[in-house]
Amino acid sequence: LAGLKIELHCHNEFSNFQLGRKETPYDCGVTVREQLGTAHEIGLDAFFITNHNTLNGYSSLLEYRENHEKYKKIKVYPGEEVTTDQGIHVLAFGLNETIKPGASLGETLDKRKSQGAVSCAPHPFGLSNGLRENAVLCDLIEVFNSNNVDRYSNLRAYHFAKANNLIEVSGSDSHVASTLGRCINLIDSENNLDDILCALRHGKITISETGYITSREMIAHVLYKMEKAKEDIIVYFQQYHPHLTGVCRFLIN
Repeated sequence: LAGLKIELHCHNEFSNFQLGRKETPYDCGVTVREQLGTAHEIGLDAFFITNHNTLNGYSSLLEYRENHEKYKKIKVYPGEEVTTDQGIHVLAFGLNETIKPGASLGETLDKRKSQGAVSCAPHPFGLSNGLRENAVLCDLIEVFNSNNVDRYSNLRAYHFAKANNLIEVSGSDSHVASTLGRCINLIDSENNLDDILCALRHGKITISETGYITSREMIAHVLYKMEKAKEDIIVYFQQYHPHLTGVCRFLIN
């Protein structure tokens, strides 16, 4: 199969502190250096960086890439995973400014459209933050997400896409460096943003590789979040459950 090898759904450390009060402050520990290093190792032609509710991280990737000759061939494109007022996630590819979280789904999709960006329903049948049947409102649907380890969520998305004749893509939803490119899409396009967005809209995309996150990678991600957030957790217990603070500290350690 010919085409550009592209990752459509990945995060780095610029996702931290962007998810909102109900979520853990630390989302991802992947550095710009690690991300580009992995992209180079696995031979990606390009990837969209889709941090939560921010375009931060995109310019840092570009800057690092410009300063390191071996990464020059890898193109990086701007994206965002936006959280709606209902806590639902929507991917937007090709933005030039951040879409603020907390708007309705309709408003979020309108803001994306006004920037000429392409929308995608990530993990549409995931347990808590998927679009479910409203995935039909997006340009693309993620029928395979590496983190949907229940497998049923991906199967349901696949059958829903077939029944509604939707454009299917896969996404690694990478939060640890080793999962970047766990899912790869081939896009029939030149390697520039306008051509890629046009190809996505017209369904010139094929899922070429899919794979699930491993239990070891899941544990590494959870340990990162706990390690980074442990002081916040202890402060919370000191404020609201002071008699349990000692137990909490012991368990964390």
